[in-house]
Amino acid sequence: MKRTGPGILIVAAVLGIAAGFGLDSALTAGGRPTFTPAFTLPILLALLGLFVVVLALPVRRAIRDGSPINPFRAVRTAMLAKASSLVGAAVGGGALGLTFFLLTRPADPSIGSLSATLTTAACGAVLVAAALVAEHLCTIRKDDDDDQPGGSDPGLHHRH
Repeated sequence: MKRTGPGILIVAAVLGIAAGFGLDSALTAGGRPTFTPAFTLPILLALLGLFVVVLALPVRRAIRDGSPINPFRAVRTAMLAKASSLVGAAVGGGALGLTFFLLTRPADPSIGSLSATLTTAACGAVLVAAALVAEHLCTIRKDDDDDQPGGSDPGLHHRH
């Protein structure tokens, strides 16, 4: 499994920015109020980041101690971390798109809606960082015999 690269995170964030800006544009064109994220969204994003790191700690402990590793748990944790980083980038980007739209309007945005979008964007970045840390915690060093012909499958040893 390959680690999450910056390219895919940038793409997710850019798509999120476009979606957020486009959503508010469409809402105001239809005479509706702009979208403001619920105050619980940033809290949930930060809690998800904490949860992912907490799930990755036993995997890291087992790797460091040389204990047996449950490969299914390790892979599930790494995949959750990968998915969380993409969600954090997309939601954070969406919140930035909402913020950009608010700032481009002729009227000054309300403090409540501006702070909600900025807090959501910041917590999206926190989720990305936590997920990348968790993904790193689930990384297993490459074995010496992985480069040898007839050795075990190297894809199973890079990260679980």
